[in-house]
Amino acid sequence: MAVGLSVAAIAQVRVGVKGGWNIANVTNTNSGGVDNNRSLNSFHVGAIADIPLSPVLSLQPGVFYTGKGSKLSEGDTDGSTYYKTTTNPQYIEIPVNFVGKIPVGEQTKIFLGVGPYAAFGVAGKNKWEASLAGVKTSGESNIKWDDDTPFNDGDQNRGYDKYKRFDYGGNLLAGVEFGNFLVSAQYGMGFGKILSGSDNSTDDKSKNRVWSFSVGYLFGGTR
Repeated sequence: MAVGLSVAAIAQVRVGVKGGWNIANVTNTNSGGVDNNRSLNSFHVGAIADIPLSPVLSLQPGVFYTGKGSKLSEGDTDGSTYYKTTTNPQYIEIPVNFVGKIPVGEQTKIFLGVGPYAAFGVAGKNKWEASLAGVKTSGESNIKWDDDTPFNDGDQNRGYDKYKRFDYGGNLLAGVEFGNFLVSAQYGMGFGKILSGSDNSTDDKSKNRVWSFSVGYLFGGTR
């Protein structure tokens, strides 16, 4: 009986692909506030699984390549003085969301979800451009990562010109399933400070905040 139930549960598991648009930002106050003018457009793409736990509840783990970061600008692009900097760290992110589904049609469901994520920095660039008295300059550099992961807490390769390799946080999401297709919106809130160096209660700034808007497809029969 146990084997039969396990096979039946596995048969209902669906896997799929999901991707879309990120509106990323980084907090700039100890209380977690952001300046919307610093939002940066990026993207995410990856794979998910939909594992049924009950007729109305699923576990949805996934793995994504996702871009985060923010921008800062001052002045007018046509003016005599202008500068703009962008930072776009990119991560491999693993979310594990619990998703409740409400049927609203024969093959249509509204869903709401919540869950944690862990992320590992793998790439990204810092870019800048400036104009002073009509003279324009620009440049870019690869983001530097420290090795301050949960597996190497004594790392000495840290400093405020580097980003922490490991990030973690939580997600809130909502969307609609149309048969095998899904459309969703998600808010990701980072709990860890992204800049390297020691943590302390008086300097808790610079945490990832990301709005994600996605489309996806789940292979297998609808549930």
